[in-house]
Amino acid sequence: MENADDLDFAKKIDDYNDVIVSFSDVLRQENVALQNFDVKKVEELFEQKSKLSVAYRSMVAFFIKHQEALKTLSEQEKELLKKNSLELETLFKENDLLLKTRMEASKTVVGAIVDATKMAVEAQATSYGAQGTYARMSSRNSAMAVNKTL
Repeated sequence: MENADDLDFAKKIDDYNDVIVSFSDVLRQENVALQNFDVKKVEELFEQKSKLSVAYRSMVAFFIKHQEALKTLSEQEKELLKKNSLELETLFKENDLLLKTRMEASKTVVGAIVDATKMAVEAQATSYGAQGTYARMSSRNSAMAVNKTL
């Protein structure tokens, strides 16, 4: 008969594998959404991704402290856990790259908009000069607000 610790470890290992599979699924969906510029889908997945991230970190911390639990796995269970973990790692890397790329692209777009706006303002702006008459105004001295959610 198995003791209570073995049953608890078996349950934790099953939970860990479920979290890995679920997290992989969410990352896969988010990666597709990022590739398709589907911001709404990325937003929809955010809460689920956050919860799974917390659960995953918690499980990793547990198994770091209780490595003996992993020794109770059969070879088939070890291979499945390894396969799922490697797939999750690959998805993490892809997700990281896609997020960085999208953030860089957003910065570039916002920068282009700001530069174009500065040029338009400078070409059309006038103000009072030192002599009290209208003079060209430098856009460096004008205020501009940028909505960062673009």
